[in-house]
Amino acid sequence: MKKIAVVGAGPGGLAVAMLMAHKGYDVTIYEKQAYVGGRTSEIKIGEYKFDMGPTFLNMLYIAEEIFELTGRNINDYVDLIDLNPMYQLIFHDKKINMTRDANEMIRQIDELFPGNEGSYERYMERTQKKLEVLAPVLQAPMNRMTDLLNPKVLKAAGELEIGNSLVDTLSKFYKDEDLQLAFTFQAKYLGMSPWESPGAFSILSYIEHAFGVYHIKGGINKLTDAMAKVVTELGGKIHLNSGVKKLKVSGKKVTGLLLEDGQEIVADEVIINGDFANAMTKLVEPGVLKKYTPEKLEKKQYSCSTFMLYLGVNKRFDLPHHTIWFAKDYRKNVEEITKTKLLSEDPSIYIQNAVVTDDTVAPDGKSTLYILVPVPNNTSGIDWSKITAPFKDLILNMVSDKLGITDIREYIEEERIISPADWERDIHVYKGATFNLGHQLSQMLVFRPRNKFEELDHCWLVGGGTHPGSGLPIILESARITANGILKEHKQPLHPVKPLPKVEHYKPVRKDKDLAHQPAAIHMN
Repeated sequence: MKKIAVVGAGPGGLAVAMLMAHKGYDVTIYEKQAYVGGRTSEIKIGEYKFDMGPTFLNMLYIAEEIFELTGRNINDYVDLIDLNPMYQLIFHDKKINMTRDANEMIRQIDELFPGNEGSYERYMERTQKKLEVLAPVLQAPMNRMTDLLNPKVLKAAGELEIGNSLVDTLSKFYKDEDLQLAFTFQAKYLGMSPWESPGAFSILSYIEHAFGVYHIKGGINKLTDAMAKVVTELGGKIHLNSGVKKLKVSGKKVTGLLLEDGQEIVADEVIINGDFANAMTKLVEPGVLKKYTPEKLEKKQYSCSTFMLYLGVNKRFDLPHHTIWFAKDYRKNVEEITKTKLLSEDPSIYIQNAVVTDDTVAPDGKSTLYILVPVPNNTSGIDWSKITAPFKDLILNMVSDKLGITDIREYIEEERIISPADWERDIHVYKGATFNLGHQLSQMLVFRPRNKFEELDHCWLVGGGTHPGSGLPIILESARITANGILKEHKQPLHPVKPLPKVEHYKPVRKDKDLAHQPAAIHMN
């Protein structure tokens, strides 16, 4: 039985361990922290429970498939809650509830953005076709330059919209800039401005509107807990508090791991789920790598970071499950995050009020407020030891103002902060870039670190730093690509990939803008 050692128990490492253990491999995960999940783990502060990182679960069908491939049903492990509305977007002069109910989306757009009639229907119909072409590329391996000549990739080349920014693409549908931004804000978490992000990423909002946004009772961290449970059910082993000090390398061949406690592990294949640049910088002896030396990694483009506030408050607020407050000058805010690397005086803020959906995360009458502020990564030179306290005060004052209360501090019972410096020092995220390498076309597909790591033999990558990219469901897809790469080399049957779930869009009949009695716009098969 071949031995597989996985470095890191994040969602990618757990997913690939599930898949390989199901195929009969001897799989062991070595995790530096005392918990599973990586950034998709739970933070407990007193009686309050938070997700550390991801709070959205979209592209649910990918998570469902990972469980199905191991003979499991995801619903036997987690309690899924379909959010409607998915989230609320608040601009300085208007707010819109983003929902899968197309009739309601059309009603809001007609009311809030006159002159954009028909835009939503065109966007959904056109972007469905784009996703159908791009999805196979995101599911295929990209381990050599010739993979770019795959017929599926060549067919998708036009949909990459090289030369068009995300705003350029959305402007083909929506005339009003705020409405364009309502379908582009996700680009910030790819490390890019929507005015520079490739137009291909117009699929991100479409995916949410077509397939929904989910919460898991107890938090998204319950997904990684469930995956860890499946790993052990299948005979895999997970060692916590077992940091990896170095890869054991003979020539170009990885033969195992050296743990921080001095223990040596022998493995036939090693899969790295740690933050890519951090792992390459710390786990590989100097001089071994040529393409990804520390000096070359420094020159790569990385995502923004995030300033995190986790507040346990003794009050319930009239606030949706997910809310995004846009800066009044959003373009300036994005440029400060991604270009000038300055802290915004008027930042955009995301806030999760999970208790409105899930009463298990806080005691009766109390709430967990998860506040995320996109900020520059640590290439900015910002000294967070000096700026954390005043920046926290700025954010709390903004939250108080937006909630219409005198001072949120009056209600805070518990709090924790994770700054970009904390992400880098404590959670081992390179440069504090929470969403990993940026997603410029020069760092995508075959130009991103490859699932079959090109610099070392018997070494594989999984996670946001490899193809196809960052984001929880995409990381799960990277796990399937990596698992299938190993199985192919070992001449074993591969894990199949299902076609994209069918989505049928119906165009409502407009009659005096009263769409209340029209059929639902999206049906899932």
